[in-house]
Amino acid sequence: MQSTLTGEQAKVLSLSQSVISEVRKVVIGKDEIIIKVLLSILAGGHILIEDIPGVGKTTLALAMSKALSLDYKRMQFTPDVLPSDVVGFTMLNKETNRFEYKKGAAMTNLFLADEINRTSSKTQSALLELMEEGKVTVDGKTYKLPDPYIVIATQNPVGSIGTQMLPESQMDRFIVRLTMGYPNISSEVEMLKTKQNYVSVDSVQPVVSAAELIKAKEIVDAIYINDAVLEYIVRLADATRNNQYLKLGLSPRGTIALLKITKATALLKGRDYVIPDDIHYCFNDVVLHRIILSSKSKVNGLTGEQVLKDILSTVPVPKVQ
Repeated sequence: MQSTLTGEQAKVLSLSQSVISEVRKVVIGKDEIIIKVLLSILAGGHILIEDIPGVGKTTLALAMSKALSLDYKRMQFTPDVLPSDVVGFTMLNKETNRFEYKKGAAMTNLFLADEINRTSSKTQSALLELMEEGKVTVDGKTYKLPDPYIVIATQNPVGSIGTQMLPESQMDRFIVRLTMGYPNISSEVEMLKTKQNYVSVDSVQPVVSAAELIKAKEIVDAIYINDAVLEYIVRLADATRNNQYLKLGLSPRGTIALLKITKATALLKGRDYVIPDDIHYCFNDVVLHRIILSSKSKVNGLTGEQVLKDILSTVPVPKVQ
């Protein structure tokens, strides 16, 4: 199948490349993570980054917000953070004698929820409701969230002091779970050189407007995918649901997430249609946090990555003409 990008599709590709170049100025040696965060945003999803402190999660979120011309806020999720801190609250204005809505920290375009698994379940639920509904209700009144609306949440690895695992239903709200990891030696040397010459996040230039991002998401959603590739996605999902090593497989919400990010991947690879390789590119990032291993997998010493690798190798890959 021959690919010919339309003018609008080519513009999205060009703008995406510009965003990646800008973010790379301050996030060094993590090009794949930058690309996957951008893919998630183009797919209309929210991102969960699970990693240790100090690897650049906040810098990545701030640089992305600047390149995309988005209003940005950050909140450190500690045990004493209340739902009202996130969604907002109403208070009486003594001058007008009327109740007025005071915005919470999450009322912005790009919200960085730092260490989300350190706060209470109630506060987590308040944020996740915003992510799912696109609006917030406070004291009986509904307020629409800004468009575009993106949450980048971070969590410390399970077992860190003061952390608790997010429930499966909450994990399912994130289109991907990513891990930045430590930089390799050459990247860390380059990072030290950069810090020595002090390249600030302020050096990141806005290259995409909020309106252009909204339009780009519509263009991504319209990328062509034929029935054989659609069926392949469903067969992969079904394989997770009927696997002896998994007690929880990919949900229908997860299948939709895989479809959306696959379309974004196709466009960033310069195609106006999806091929199976596009599905494979973010498969683990979309699926791994949505599955639960069975006791049989633990007895056999299998990891989630190994189970998913086996599924990808056994489900027949369709040929795209």
